[in-house]
Amino acid sequence: MNREIGIFFGSDTGNTEIVAKKILKNINSKKVFLYDISDTSKEIIEKYKILFLGIPTWYYGDLQADWDDFIPILKTINFKKKVVALFGCGDQEDYSEYFCDAMKKIYKIVQNNGAILVGKWPIKNYFFNSSKALYDTKNFVGLIIDEDRQPEYSDTRIKTWTKNVLLEIENIKK
Repeated sequence: MNREIGIFFGSDTGNTEIVAKKILKNINSKKVFLYDISDTSKEIIEKYKILFLGIPTWYYGDLQADWDDFIPILKTINFKKKVVALFGCGDQEDYSEYFCDAMKKIYKIVQNNGAILVGKWPIKNYFFNSSKALYDTKNFVGLIIDEDRQPEYSDTRIKTWTKNVLLEIENIKK
């Protein structure tokens, strides 16, 4: 049975898990399911047509440990006809040269495996030196949340981004 939307996250501090739960709440559907990537399998991901992937960045652009462990499996998944939106957490002050770099690693894998990627997010009002998570000069590859430096923006960013992603998905379905 194909389920509608799967939200998958990795989280050590709990920030990305909180963001994932807020996205779930904003989607507000009984057809949305939440998973910690550490408890996920290829078969679970393959059940979904629409995936939200939550990727925190650690230290100098590293993937969170559970995502790092899942990479060999992720590389074997066929994402053709699947819509994928990325979100991630990072610290734009202490890791300004590596801000949310890990998101691009996942982005490239799902892109190379045929995903329809949605959910770009503007870089406006972020303050960092560099990021591999850039889609172009004006956008990130997905939603960026900085709970360390800008927690006051998180709820509005999550709500706006989720609404935009759902609109993009509706336009794809048409």
